[in-house]
Amino acid sequence: MDFSLDPEIVALKKMVRDFADKEIAPHAAGWSERGEFPVAVFRKLGDLGLMGMLLPEEWGGMDAGMVAYVAVMEEIGRADQSVAAAWNAHSTIASLPLALFGTEQQKENWLRPLAAGEKIAAFGLTEPDAGSDAAGISTRAKRVDGGWVLDGAKIFISNAGTPMTLGVTVLAQTGVGPEGRKQFGAFFVPTGTPGYGMGAPLRKLGWHALDTRELTFTDCFVSDDHLVGDPVNGLSQFLTALDPGRVSVAALGLSLAQAALELAVRYAGQRKQFGKHIGSFQAIQHKIADMATEVEAARWMVYRAAWLADQKLPNRKEAAMAKLYASEVANRVASASVQIHGGYGWMLESPISRFYSDAKILEIGEGTSEIQRNVISRLVIAEAGR
Repeated sequence: MDFSLDPEIVALKKMVRDFADKEIAPHAAGWSERGEFPVAVFRKLGDLGLMGMLLPEEWGGMDAGMVAYVAVMEEIGRADQSVAAAWNAHSTIASLPLALFGTEQQKENWLRPLAAGEKIAAFGLTEPDAGSDAAGISTRAKRVDGGWVLDGAKIFISNAGTPMTLGVTVLAQTGVGPEGRKQFGAFFVPTGTPGYGMGAPLRKLGWHALDTRELTFTDCFVSDDHLVGDPVNGLSQFLTALDPGRVSVAALGLSLAQAALELAVRYAGQRKQFGKHIGSFQAIQHKIADMATEVEAARWMVYRAAWLADQKLPNRKEAAMAKLYASEVANRVASASVQIHGGYGWMLESPISRFYSDAKILEIGEGTSEIQRNVISRLVIAEAGR
């Protein structure tokens, strides 16, 4: 059993680490303080070919696979979680539905500039009264001559209002089937479409440099060629793209936990109390040992889920497990790191304070921890009954 990464992925990981150390980490605190989405960094990520890592080569992507994607996420997220979260949303739920279900023309018009990093995109699912209950969305798409009219609202949508946003793919109810079940479709709505509005950037506990907004659709007309995939199976199509999203958020949690661990070890080797570095005290050493063990356990859960995806093997359970565990490890390790930093960790100018603030959302976004446990238990029980 070989746990080593391919040499190509090792080289890619090193390249991204060097880039992140130079272009992201030194500026992350300033972006966070100003709530600034760093357009220039995303342009450079595009130049490196990283904005289309999971997209087919024929549309300008790298088609590098999930293991390579996780390796890159480790390095971007280790430098800054806001940049990593925006890159993640763009790379998975915003781009994959177009790649999986879009027409050739849709891919040429929208997927190609997304893969190149010329533009980024968003996906609109969550609403004020629907999130974990995805089937509860109330945004509607009404069939009219030549297209569809959208009415409704979305909230907590990432990447929708940046200077380089191309548009948003919106999940909307399209009708009711013969058995009374709701039907859903996905529609790509370009930025600037009449009837499509957005609120000011939302003020958040963390991810301050990530653009997050409420979106509104009022008599918003899109032509037939903006329907992505099947007009009645849009929800199941979205769920198909959700498993890679879960693995990627698990990798985001892993990157945060690794960053928090590194900051704790560094500070423990600098801070002195009672005439000694605090890292020489057993209480601190034991904290670091527990943190490192959990980070390593999370790492291999995440990479295994990614490997299964690359092998085209069933991975829904493993993706949910990785997302659940890595997100909760990120919170535990970030908290322990703040404890090791003491009063300095509570100050906003300390790097660990930013990671600590960013950690909680990992247990909420891309399916809450409670939803992951539902998914895992259902699959485990189903396996036991075979």
